[in-house]
This record gives sequence, C-alpha cells and structure tokens, in this order.
Amino acid sequence: MKTTSLGDGLTVSAIGLGAMGMSAYYGASDENTSIATLRGAIDLGVTFIDTAEAYGPFENEKLIARALKDRRNEIVLATKASAETDDDGTVHGRNGTPAYIRRAAERSLRHLETDVIDLYYLHRVDPDVPIEESVGAMSELVHEGKVRHIGLSEASAATIRRAHAVHPLAAVQSEMSLFSPDVMRNGELATVRELGIGFVAFSPLGRGTLTDGIRSLDDLVADDARRGLPRFQPDAFAANLALVRRVEEIAARLGATTAQVALAWLLSEGVVPIPGTRRPERLAENAAAADLVLDEHVLRELADAVPDEEIVGARDVATAPAGTDR
Repeated sequence: MKTTSLGDGLTVSAIGLGAMGMSAYYGASDENTSIATLRGAIDLGVTFIDTAEAYGPFENEKLIARALKDRRNEIVLATKASAETDDDGTVHGRNGTPAYIRRAAERSLRHLETDVIDLYYLHRVDPDVPIEESVGAMSELVHEGKVRHIGLSEASAATIRRAHAVHPLAAVQSEMSLFSPDVMRNGELATVRELGIGFVAFSPLGRGTLTDGIRSLDDLVADDARRGLPRFQPDAFAANLALVRRVEEIAARLGATTAQVALAWLLSEGVVPIPGTRRPERLAENAAAADLVLDEHVLRELADAVPDEEIVGARDVATAPAGTDR
C-alpha cells in the first residue's frame, strides 16, 4: 500500500478503513468477521483506522482495542470527540467545551487501550463554543502527549482557518465522493490545500451506492439507517442508480470495479478515502484502488457521468447531527 502525508507530517496509508459500520448504523454485524477485517487490513497495508466515540456509542473503540491491541504499533489510529455522551451511552447535544473534549479524549484512550491517539478530531463544530477554545483544548492534549495530531470534521473553510491559526491541523474530514462533491464547491478542499492540511473523505463510496452491493433498496436490512436518508428514497435512489450505471461502464472498460474507480477519483484529488466495510473481500477490492491511476480523459468522463446537477436528494437529513457548520 502506498502512503501519504497528512498536514503536519502524519504518514498514513493512501487508503484507510472506516470502522463505523462494524458497530453502528448499518444493521447487525458479526464481531469475528469484523475483527478479521481489521486485522486483514493491516496485512494489506491499510493501516489508517478511523473510529469515534459516537459509534456505538463507545462500542467501536472497544472493538478496535480487542482486535488490534497487540498490533497497535502497526496502525495510525484516529478517533473523534462527538456529541456529549454520558458514560452510560446517553447522547446529548454537541459539546465543544474544553472540559468535555478532555473528558472524551481520556475516555477514548481507556476504551482504545492505548497511551496516545494518533489523530484526534472534533467530530462536529459546536456553534455555541468558539472554535479557538475547542482547538485550544485539543492543543493541550498534544502538548501533554495524549494526542499526536488534531483535526476537524465537517467544518467550513472559515472555521478551518480559525482553527489552524490556533494549532496546526493535520487533517479535515468530511463526506466526499463522486456523489458528494460539496467540499469542492464550498471551498473546504481548496482551503486545506492552501494551508497544507490533509483531507480525509468519509463515505467515499456514496454510502454504498458506488459499489455493486446495493442495486435495490431491498438490499438494505430493515434497521439500516440509510433507509431514512433522502438519496435512499425510491425516486431519488432510482435516479442516482442511473448515474452509477455510467460509472460502471467506465470501470468495466478499465477492468476495474465501480468502487475502485470511485476511490481512484478521490486519490487523484489528493484525498485520503476511508471506505468502510465489514468484509475482508471488500477490503481487498478497495485496497487495490491505490494502484489504479485515472488519466485526464477518464477524469473528464467521470465529471460528465455524474454531474452535480443530476444528483437527486440531499446527502443527509436536514436535522441530522451530522450537519456541518457551513
């Protein structure tokens, strides 16, 4: 697996692994299979592992500890301070206060069974707390040796600039895919490039639509959270599936899968994608995208195949806690 550098010198695998779905949102999972996937990722060179206290809550961090504690020195571990969460799992609203960030970080260290977090994100910006205060608290954690690098998730260009002025950000993480180019349109991607900050893309496969695994809404289990998203409503899903077919045709000509082309497109933009999977075979498919280079002709074809104005439905519900501070 190729490697790349995020921001202030954090070296990560060119493609990472988002572990969220192993513990939350997409229906039941098998722990043994998830552990096999996590350990198999390291064997493939996919050593950038992404989690958050919110996934479970806490269960995903604990799963990673069970799976990878004996291989801790082989991975770059990223986690996030999320909406305020009690130790019993009760979730409240966003909380970016220094006191909560410290409490959340120390709890994550315990759950992950590690002495240091390689990359610690503020999961969502708290509109009631100046970003300077939140990042100031994260900076203190770096100086204390509990965190190596810090980042933000789903932050606006203006917030990124303010945060970076307090303490250098290694990365900004937001949703980005052929189906979600918002960060290119809104200026976040240009901003991180200007400031020398890395960009990490979650849901790089359009929450599964840019794979061959979802071809009908019946492919989603009853408690899959995607069933409530605008793009997974019947009319929107059908319209967007027609766009996926165009990407499939390009991928077939290249001898690649739709997912590999979607990931290679992100790599061409200098972005580190962290596709999530619970299956070792999908992990290997995704990892192989690191060796797929798309020329300018193919990149233009992809732009024509998935024009922004033809994507139907918002990427998230308006009231979701995953909202940004844009």
